[in-house]
Amino acid sequence: MDKDKEALVVCSDKSMGIGITIWDMDTGDHLLHIPTCASPSHGLVCLRKQFLVASQIHKHGSVGGGAIFTWALNKPQSPLRSYPAEAIGSLSCTKDGLYLAGGALSGNAYFWEIANGRLLKTWHAHHKSLNCLLFSNDDSLLISGSDDGMICVWSVISLLDTEDSGSLHSLLHYSSEHKSCITGLLTTSGSSISVLVSSSLDGTCKVWDFVSGRLIQTQVYPLAITAIAFHPEVQFLFCGSVDGRIFVNKLDVGLLEEQFVVEEAQPVVLNGHNGAITALTFSESGLISASEDCTICMWDVVNGVIIRRFNHGKGAVTNMTVIPQSSLLSISKNQRVSNQFHVSLLEKFPQPANSFKGTLNLLSLGHSSEEKQTSLDFQSTDSLQQHISDLEKKRTPAAMQVKVETCIENRMWATRMTKHVMEMNKHLQSRLLDLMECRLFWSTQIDSPTSKKRKR
Repeated sequence: MDKDKEALVVCSDKSMGIGITIWDMDTGDHLLHIPTCASPSHGLVCLRKQFLVASQIHKHGSVGGGAIFTWALNKPQSPLRSYPAEAIGSLSCTKDGLYLAGGALSGNAYFWEIANGRLLKTWHAHHKSLNCLLFSNDDSLLISGSDDGMICVWSVISLLDTEDSGSLHSLLHYSSEHKSCITGLLTTSGSSISVLVSSSLDGTCKVWDFVSGRLIQTQVYPLAITAIAFHPEVQFLFCGSVDGRIFVNKLDVGLLEEQFVVEEAQPVVLNGHNGAITALTFSESGLISASEDCTICMWDVVNGVIIRRFNHGKGAVTNMTVIPQSSLLSISKNQRVSNQFHVSLLEKFPQPANSFKGTLNLLSLGHSSEEKQTSLDFQSTDSLQQHISDLEKKRTPAAMQVKVETCIENRMWATRMTKHVMEMNKHLQSRLLDLMECRLFWSTQIDSPTSKKRKR
C-alpha cells in the first residue's frame, strides 16, 4: 500500500457483532474488519493515527456498561477494554494524543491522561445528555454540547489542575442560544478571531467567536441539521439534514468580525442520500457523507456529483473517520523505541499513584529478526514497587538501575507536561489580546453613527 493512500473507517451502533469496517478510498476495496464494536454518534476517535478509541453501545440502543475499547491499528484483533464509572457516549482527544475527554448520558464529563490512564477530573458539565465534545485547534479549550442546546467552553489548563475539584473554575463561558439538541461542533480560524460553528436539530447553524463567546452569525435552514463539516481552503460549510440533503454555504471567516445578523440561508444542495445524514468529514479526495440509508458517499463538490458510493448493509453508519493506510501496517523494526506511544486502561475513579495499570504498547525493539507488533502488557505498579524494594534490600546493581530509570521516566514526563502547559499559556495570552482588540473594536463601532446601519 502506498504511504499517501487513505482509508475510510466506519462503524454502526446497531450491534456489537457489526464491528468496524475499513475501506480503501481509491479503489473501494475492503481492507479490514474489526469485530465487537457498536459506537454511538461522536463515539469514535483516531488517536495519533495509531489507535482507534470507541465508546460502546448495547444493541437495544441504550449506551450501557460504560465500556471504551481501544485498538492498535497495526494489530486491531485484541482491544484494550476500559470500564468507566458510567456509560460514555461522545469522545474527543487532543491533537497530540495526550488527553481524552468523554461525555455521559447523565451530563457528566470525564478527562483522562491517555499514557497512564489516569482520570484527571470528572464533573457535572450539563443537565442533559452530553452529545458532542471537541478540543480547540490548539488544545487549550474543550467545547461541549448537550441535548438541551447548551454549549460550554472549558479551560484545559484548569482541567489539568487536579487539586481544583470545582467545575465552575474551568468554565470560561456558555450559551443557550440553540433551542434543541446540539448535533455538531467544529472550529476554524479567521484573520484575527477563532471561530466555533455549532449545529442543532432546531434547524440552525451558529457561528461564534469562542474566545469571547459572542454570537456572530446564525444560518437558518428549513430542516433539522444532523451533521456539519467545514473546508477551510474554500471556506464552505456543509450541513447535513434530517432528510438526507446536504446544504452548502459560503462561510467567509475573515469577514465575520463585522457581522451580527441572522441570515436566511440560500445554499447549494447536494442530493444523494435517502435517509438522515449521520456524519460528514473531509479527505484528500473531497467531502464524505454517511447516512441512515446505510451508504457512504464520496463527493465531487464542485460539480455536485458522487464519485464513489460505499454500501454498509449491516446498519446505519454512526461514526466515520479517515486514516492513512500506512497506519494499518506492522511497525517497522527500524523504528526507535523512543517513538513508541503508550495507551493505558482508563481509570474508573481517581486513584492514588500506586494502582493497577494495563498498557497497550507499540513495540519496535529491532533486535529480533522478526518485526515486533503491538502487544498487551499488563503491569501492576504495586508489584513493581515491591520488586524494587526487595532489590534495594539486597543492594544489587539491578536495583539501582531500575531506580535510576524510574526517576528519569518521571522527569521526562514532568518536562513534557511543563512544555504542554507553557504552549497552552502562549495560546491563551494570544486569545486574551484578540479579545481586548475585539472589545476596543466594538466599543468604537457602537459609538459610530453608522453602526446601526450594519445590523439587519
